[in-house]
Amino acid sequence: MGKRLDAEKLAKRWLDHLAVERGASPNTVSNYARDLNRYTSWLRAAGKTDLAAVTPQDIEAYVADLRRGVDGAKPLAASSTARALTVARGLHKFGVEEGVLPADAAAEVSPPNPGEKLPDTLSVEEVAQLLDACPTDTPIGLRDKALLETLYATGARVSEVLALSVDDVSAAVGAGGGEATGVLAVTGKGNKQRLVPLGSHARDAIEAYLVRARPAFSNGSSHALLLNTRGGALSRQSAWSVIKQAAQRAGIEKDISPHTLRHSFATHLLEGGADVRAVQELLGHASVTTTQIYTHVTADSLREVWRSAHPRA
Repeated sequence: MGKRLDAEKLAKRWLDHLAVERGASPNTVSNYARDLNRYTSWLRAAGKTDLAAVTPQDIEAYVADLRRGVDGAKPLAASSTARALTVARGLHKFGVEEGVLPADAAAEVSPPNPGEKLPDTLSVEEVAQLLDACPTDTPIGLRDKALLETLYATGARVSEVLALSVDDVSAAVGAGGGEATGVLAVTGKGNKQRLVPLGSHARDAIEAYLVRARPAFSNGSSHALLLNTRGGALSRQSAWSVIKQAAQRAGIEKDISPHTLRHSFATHLLEGGADVRAVQELLGHASVTTTQIYTHVTADSLREVWRSAHPRA
């Protein structure tokens, strides 16, 4: 396998194989040729002219670029992206079957969810308005402030925040007189635990809630951090209601949900220069492809800056 394997030459061989040996229709061959040209062009632009050097991460990046659109190309729908990935996977599988590729780099790359859409986000200013809209002179207001600050500070799913216990946050906020670690352990999908930083605003909100509000709700029956007025764990429906009410008070007309803060967390980090793989870890995504759907906002922002500032834009 020391010889370089040209992706375009293998693509031509596969198309001939489909037409001659598989009896594929001219229309099918034409559609495959279009997707293969897009894939090999992307590889060439990425400096991956040797198909044997292509990694699963490269193919994940290809899928992400198709979804968000690059170099003036229109973003593809999830269904169109899935078809393009099927063709790329077919090329790699053919190479393995022909004995010219040592391994199938595309075999484990998953297509995007058909129902996936680019997430809605709030601007930094809108997030500040939302968080400031919670009154802190009532136990309920303090609880709601702690919920929203934690969602935005950690980027955690609402189910992950609602599953937190008092013990889970004690060390992070320095409850009991200890020094605050500022790091929260969050349990995500598949019972996998990850560490996420907890900023000072969220720590202050949680500490204020623990001292001035939670004792008013607690009847000793639940160890959950966030309680309802009856002493039980706060529900997803209640969390949804909290953010809707906060949005109304803040005058935000966007249709938002608790997940909107997770989207905003990811987008704001990427816009601030965070590495996409670091954001992947913070969000608890198994694949960087999932995280890369957030980079469309960053790309749009960069293009706008370039258009307004570059002398040859």
